[in-house]
Amino acid sequence: MKNPVILSSALAAALSLGLVAQAQAADGAKEKCYGIAKAGQNDCASANGSHSCAGQSKADNDPYEWRYVAKGSCEKSGGKVTPPVKK
Repeated sequence: MKNPVILSSALAAALSLGLVAQAQAADGAKEKCYGIAKAGQNDCASANGSHSCAGQSKADNDPYEWRYVAKGSCEKSGGKVTPPVKK
């Protein structure tokens, strides 16, 4: 009775490892793009430390806020790949 459970668990683990590898590969094709996030649509903490969570930007196109974009498309969108210098 234990063998089918162990086999199922092993198969599920092997399949999930493949999904994790695909997710990591997809992240490698992205980069942070500063200055393009709309209010409330930033991906994580601001570069100047004003907050530490996604979705907390207060203004459109704040130079300290960022979003993940496809690698190589940031400057085409009007953003910068490096954060501005903190004031």
